[in-house]
Parts: sequence; structure tokens; C-alpha cells
Amino acid sequence: MIVDIVAGVLLVGGAFWALAAAVGILRFPSDMARLHAASKPQVIGLLMMLVAVGLTIGDWRLVPFLALVWVLQLVTVPISAHITARTAHRTASTPYQDLVRDDLAAELDEGR
Repeated sequence: MIVDIVAGVLLVGGAFWALAAAVGILRFPSDMARLHAASKPQVIGLLMMLVAVGLTIGDWRLVPFLALVWVLQLVTVPISAHITARTAHRTASTPYQDLVRDDLAAELDEGR
């Protein structure tokens, strides 16, 4: 009974984080802000949902698989965010006045 309640709370919390990520992607003004919304809440929401699934099923043999799913997500989200940020910078869809330091400016000037 208690496990079901905790799993339900975790599922609702994970769904909230996923919804927050989706709203942030749609509402934030710049590409860099959208990247933050796409990566951080999505990973937290997935962790909460994976813990809820593990609690609901109650089989300890499932834990390594769920941990592997989360670790792969932790590895791939920063890589995809980095690639997306570089693409946004190269296509000049990022407002340069928002950047504190632009390490790619020299590289872009050489390529043009």
C-alpha cells in the first residue's frame, strides 16, 4: 500500500518535470534557454519515473536495467545539448548580446 502511494507520487512528480521541460522548450525565448529546459528537468523526471517503475514491479533483478537506462540518458543528454548549441551558434540563431564569452567566434570567422 505504501509502496503504491510512493510510486504514484513519483510518477506524478516525473510527469510534472517532463511537462515543465516541454513547456520550457516551447516558451523560452532563446536556443540556449531551451537547451536548459530540454535537458535538466527531463533527466530528473525520467529518474523519478524509473524509480516508480522499480518500486511498482518490486523485482530487484530489474534495478540494473533501470540504472542502465538512466546512466545512458545522463550520457546522451549533454552530448545532444552540446551538438544542438554548436549548431545554433553556427547558424547564427543565437543572440550574441546574451553571450558573456564567445569561444567559437574565431572558429566561425575562419570558416566564413
